[in-house]
Amino acid sequence: MAVFDQKADGGRMFSLPSFPLLKWGLILGVLLFVVLPIVNPFVVVEAGHRGVVTNFGKVSQEVWGEGLHVRIPVMQEVQTINVQIQKGEGEGESASRDLQSVHAKVAINFHLIADRVAETYQAVGNLGTVGDRIILPAVQEAVKATMAKYTAEELISKRSEVRDQINATLKERMTRHGIAIDEVSIVNFAFSPSFNQAIEAKTTAEQLKLKAERDLQRIEVEARQKVASAKAEAEALSLQRQQVTPEMIRLREVENQSEAIKKWDGHLPGVTGGSIPFINIQRQQAEIGR
Repeated sequence: MAVFDQKADGGRMFSLPSFPLLKWGLILGVLLFVVLPIVNPFVVVEAGHRGVVTNFGKVSQEVWGEGLHVRIPVMQEVQTINVQIQKGEGEGESASRDLQSVHAKVAINFHLIADRVAETYQAVGNLGTVGDRIILPAVQEAVKATMAKYTAEELISKRSEVRDQINATLKERMTRHGIAIDEVSIVNFAFSPSFNQAIEAKTTAEQLKLKAERDLQRIEVEARQKVASAKAEAEALSLQRQQVTPEMIRLREVENQSEAIKKWDGHLPGVTGGSIPFINIQRQQAEIGR
């Protein structure tokens, strides 16, 4: 610290601190600017990560969240673990229930459970180790176990159900290790060439069957339409016949006679025939007139 000397005239004179104080100040500065960065007591946990603290190598169950933290140098070490959503893929050969060979490829999204990240780190390791030791074997086992429950044809027709079954199997196993499954996607199913040809032939046969059924339905509809039309015509004719009564027939005969009378010019026919000999009526009238 600064030293003030008293002058004889009562004034004061400022002087530099003594050498020991200056020495300790320099030492403190060296510690702050040289040793402190080496010791590094400050730890920053980035967004999407958690800090796992170890005390002399022993994992503490205390998990540090995002932000700035102070550790005890030498005694404490901090491992930052990513708890963001990760992507993993697994593929392999398996057999369906009908013993068809299936090559399946599955992709999953997962993340480490933040509150259990210390437990996961202690039992398995960091994120890379989790992927190699837990994710890949679990995906392969879940795929094989699920494929064995379905036939090859059902794997295609019930794809969403197969995916949900794989998801349920993975969740049950992953939760034990502090891992959460967010989503499971079936990337691809690949079958043997012979099975693909059989599926193609079956699809073609089904399409031909559907076409034949549609043609048959069309023919049946057309036939029913023709029958209905003929039935309607027959019913109309029958109705007309029912409406023709004897009175209507007699009335029609009277109308025909009236029309004949209207058209007669007043002269009888010149010749008549029947059971008697033909007579010339006009000639007889002339003779009578004489």
